[in-house]
Amino acid sequence: MSALTSAAITVADTVTEFELPSINYSAIAPILIIFGAAVVSVLVEAFAPRRARRPLQLVLVIGSVIAALVVVVSLAGTRLVTAEGAIAVDGPTLVMQGTLLVVALLGALLMAERGIDPQGDAFAPRASALPGSEDEREFTERGYLQTEIWPFFLFALMGMLIFPAANDLLLMFIALEVMSLPLYLLAGMARRRRLLSQEASLKYFLLGAFSSAFFLYGTAMLYGYSGTVSLPGIAEALTAKPSEASLVTIGVALLLVGLLFKIAAVPFHQWTPDVYQGAPTAVTGFMAATVKIAAFGALLRVLYVGLGGMRWDWEPMLWIIAILTMLVGSIVAITQTDIKRMLAYSSIAQAGFILVGVVAVSREGLAASMFYLIAYAFTTIGAFAIVSMVRDASGEATHLSKWAGLGKKSPLVAGIFAIFMLALAGIPLTSGFIAKFGVFTAAIESGATWLVIVAVVASLIAAFFYARVIVLMFFSEPTEETASVVVPSAFTTIALAAGATVTIVLGIVPQPVLELVSNADVFIR
Repeated sequence: MSALTSAAITVADTVTEFELPSINYSAIAPILIIFGAAVVSVLVEAFAPRRARRPLQLVLVIGSVIAALVVVVSLAGTRLVTAEGAIAVDGPTLVMQGTLLVVALLGALLMAERGIDPQGDAFAPRASALPGSEDEREFTERGYLQTEIWPFFLFALMGMLIFPAANDLLLMFIALEVMSLPLYLLAGMARRRRLLSQEASLKYFLLGAFSSAFFLYGTAMLYGYSGTVSLPGIAEALTAKPSEASLVTIGVALLLVGLLFKIAAVPFHQWTPDVYQGAPTAVTGFMAATVKIAAFGALLRVLYVGLGGMRWDWEPMLWIIAILTMLVGSIVAITQTDIKRMLAYSSIAQAGFILVGVVAVSREGLAASMFYLIAYAFTTIGAFAIVSMVRDASGEATHLSKWAGLGKKSPLVAGIFAIFMLALAGIPLTSGFIAKFGVFTAAIESGATWLVIVAVVASLIAAFFYARVIVLMFFSEPTEETASVVVPSAFTTIALAAGATVTIVLGIVPQPVLELVSNADVFIR
């Protein structure tokens, strides 16, 4: 009996000595709000009556995203490290989290019209279906009640919010998986084009698993070198043991593979065109706009906070990757005949242009990269909103031949799409011009003039295929194959209007956003 009493006292002493981690819950409230909403969304999907799921899910998703956005705004000016150093809340974190939430809200509106359309187009019956027919009713019913997308949406968004805030590599890996796994499933949910969609989902999953393994192996090597997974701890180890940097160089290379895969940088871009084409268009728009923000946020934090001490080792590597990404994305996009695949290669090229700002390794480069991400996200979500509206008798019309003469059939929609194309090309009076000017200026100031020259050449190449779409829409006569533009719902109209407005306003009056990112251009360590 005395032995049991002694053991109980020992256990009690051990429990008494255990200290709970210090967590500032108000600083991580946006993440907690989305996480709570994701859990409730699963319960709604499991237990709510089928007819009640859609309104409940929409209220939950839109309400939680808006609530998280309000909290992010209220945290403006916050600079702290919490959760035992695992999460950093600073200017770049809040800017990227706020942008993620706004763009995710627009992506949710695109998905919310009638759920995800089984063909991946704009959530409406086939154009060949007669109004009121059984085919139309059956299609509308399935699309309208396809509410299982919302738990995936919220969990993916939660991972995205953690990704740029993660201050250690272990939490960053967890965020990477929480973000990626729901996206793999969402990419395969286009039911009418089931084989194409599921093939895209499988490719995304397999290549994503390989990239995650590289990330984890790189993390293990950096831990072996520094004895910690904390980014500030790795930075201190680099300063203390500069002669042992050969091991960390291999670890950094492996780690960057996982991050560069997510931003679709060459040569880790092979999944992008297939996934963009096969996934439902609303999912493609959401994924294209938000994943880049989250992944670049994590990449910037890793390079600037953890690996700044070995800049001269990884900077040449990123020079090569940026050049390849810009040129491959721009050149291959010229050969594409599918609008979604063309936008996929455009996305690859845009990643290369953002990398130009990243390799500047300066406050100006960080601010310019964040501005570019904001501009790109709104332009992309608007472009895919229009793609979802252009259809023919077989559904969504993505072949470029079906866009010929669209400007004469639907001048307003074609005109807005032309604005998005001009912005992606970097033409003045659009957000894309200010974004490119910012990253190019930052790179020149850091001494990367030759990289900027290559970027300008790539921009000229890219302008060709953007202009080709505009010429096709406005300078070709409509034919029998020319698609039609459906009347969008209120949700799609809001998303499209927001994308177009931000694209134009940031091109004409960019100063407020430039000041915002300039005041948030320092990572906390």
